[in-house]
Amino acid sequence: MSRTTLDVSSYGFTRHVRVAARPDRVYDLVSTVSNISRWSPNALHAEYEDGAGPREGAWFRGRNQRSDREWESRSQVTVAEPGAAFAFTVLGSVSVPVVEWRWTFTAHGSGTLVAQSWQLLAADPVLGSTYEDLDRLRDATVDSVEATLTSLADWVAGTITAR
Repeated sequence: MSRTTLDVSSYGFTRHVRVAARPDRVYDLVSTVSNISRWSPNALHAEYEDGAGPREGAWFRGRNQRSDREWESRSQVTVAEPGAAFAFTVLGSVSVPVVEWRWTFTAHGSGTLVAQSWQLLAADPVLGSTYEDLDRLRDATVDSVEATLTSLADWVAGTITAR
């Protein structure tokens, strides 16, 4: 199948976790993209370009791995609402957004309900060329997101108290 014939609209999901910190604190942790390697089993490194920070339009680069494959990515922040939401798109092989990652932070008791969403935006050969490839990518990403959220909640519980 060619790149243009794959309908990726159904390739997305959201997972949740409760975190023992206020929404503004969890937002600060997540929007500091260099922190992601603390929690994600696939993210090795991320850093804002040119000293940018978590603001709409800012770019950052990342290094990721899955199994024996390692790759670099370039992403642009699309939403930066302190204490509420942080989102970015990842560029594909032809420099168009192919994936959106979105985090939302909702006060829940003395902590936060954190939602992490992943949505394919466009087909790209780097992600796979068949629906079976995309199924495998989605399933591996679900596992990674669940591990990331669990690790984030555990890390916060061990280092931060809800204030």
